[in-house]
Amino acid sequence: MITFQNTSKFKVKDLRKKKLWLNSISKNEGKEIESLSFLFVDDEEMLKYNKKYLQHESYTDVITFDSSVDKRIAGDIIISLERVKDNAKFYQVSYNYELQRVMAHGLLHLLGYNDKNKEEKKIIRKKENYYLDNI
Repeated sequence: MITFQNTSKFKVKDLRKKKLWLNSISKNEGKEIESLSFLFVDDEEMLKYNKKYLQHESYTDVITFDSSVDKRIAGDIIISLERVKDNAKFYQVSYNYELQRVMAHGLLHLLGYNDKNKEEKKIIRKKENYYLDNI
């Protein structure tokens, strides 16, 4: 089950399509989504989560909390829609495209991909692009 909660002024469209897309990513990776929750927030709320849980004093676009077991995906993904909007402008892509990239990024973390070093970042970015372009 995938759920969405929005406390931001920015809108998220086509949630049904996004659920189908996220499930297809998980299945393609050989896993099943058991419980996945997305929380869409503004920058200030995201900063509070970043300070509280990661001890970071900076803005970020996505934070993932993993509670998966084996091949059953479970977790919470928090996304700053303000960061998504700004990133979309910076990278010259649509807001929806950038939102899907960040959603895929969070899910890929739950699927076992990391981005702690240059090589891991290259792999996760390649996966993001694949799922944005092919599914």
